[in-house]
Amino acid sequence: MLKKIREGLWETRDESPFPGLTTHAYLWTPPSGSNVLFYSTVTDADFDEIERLGGVAHQYLSHHDEAGPMVREIARRFGARLHAGRGDAERIANVAEDGVWLDRRQVDENGVEVIPTPGHTPGSTCYLVSGAHGERYLFTGDTLYTERDGTWAAGNLPFSDPDALANSLELIASLRPNVVASSAAPGGVGAHDLHEGDDWAGRVRGALSSLGR
Repeated sequence: MLKKIREGLWETRDESPFPGLTTHAYLWTPPSGSNVLFYSTVTDADFDEIERLGGVAHQYLSHHDEAGPMVREIARRFGARLHAGRGDAERIANVAEDGVWLDRRQVDENGVEVIPTPGHTPGSTCYLVSGAHGERYLFTGDTLYTERDGTWAAGNLPFSDPDALANSLELIASLRPNVVASSAAPGGVGAHDLHEGDDWAGRVRGALSSLGR
């Protein structure tokens, strides 16, 4: 069942592809009517509800780990066009040969600000959109997420590039989001509200400290 996070922003049900890890995808339904799905689902359990909200015109992956079988199914059912970082294209092309490969910061024709943030993987990419009432929704993939104790953490795994990841986190710290949604959530909570006075840059610096920065 979809959960309404904000006006025009919906979170898919909790899914657990691995023990101890919760994942979500996020459906953005802008006034333009061209719905965008950030990340991917593990199952098709929410597809009927997504269809009632207008389906999916475009799907944006943050990195190659999200490129599972449902990417093909989302394209088949909704006609969605896939967008993802060029640095992960070889892995993602297994499920989307004709993807839109992203390699520079820009606001694209769908109103999505594409922010390349390599480090977790070579093609890791964050996305920022303008939501309702002037708010800004930031999608960080696995580059930045919260641990079970609520602290923010960097997605530094054995295959990651910690130097590139540190630079990407510095960039993320300069943004001013109102909602931040990761794709993986060890603590189970994927979407987080930021309120006036919250020290967003300080939270990201906390994640940077785990990289020895």
